[in-house]
Amino acid sequence: MRRLLSSLAAISLLTVQQAQAELQCLPPQERAAVEVAALRSELMVLATGCHDDDGYNAFIRKFQPELMGNEQTISDIFKHKYGRRGQQEHDQFVTDLANAESSAGMRLGTDFCAHNGMIVQEVLALQSASELATYAAGKDLVPASLGVCSVVGTPPPEPRKIRVATKRH
Repeated sequence: MRRLLSSLAAISLLTVQQAQAELQCLPPQERAAVEVAALRSELMVLATGCHDDDGYNAFIRKFQPELMGNEQTISDIFKHKYGRRGQQEHDQFVTDLANAESSAGMRLGTDFCAHNGMIVQEVLALQSASELATYAAGKDLVPASLGVCSVVGTPPPEPRKIRVATKRH
């Protein structure tokens, strides 16, 4: 039993580290925007799956200006990266994020609401909108499977090839 718990803890830690590493490609403001978008998506999935519309609606009302600003930041990121296709790619990102959150919920099965329901109460207990990004970052809700760096961020530069000078005879 102890080995099982140790293995699960190690896997969880590795998954969290992978998700955090995945977001390192983004500048801090963009990373925060993606994390808040993931929090909003998680709360939406909770509202839908756990029939807690009141909690989600309270979250939206409490943080409406911050959430609108966050949505604009995400929109700007996609416009900058994809140009005219920006809105299409943004919509796809939001859909993929919700699907990833929903799939995680399905894996937890009946434990999903009990396991994640506390998030709504924690978010509503935040004192100000300035705490929202920090809270979202601490929850590691951005699925590594989304490939955020390739979808949102600028991929890291290709390694430079070293040219070897050859002597011509």
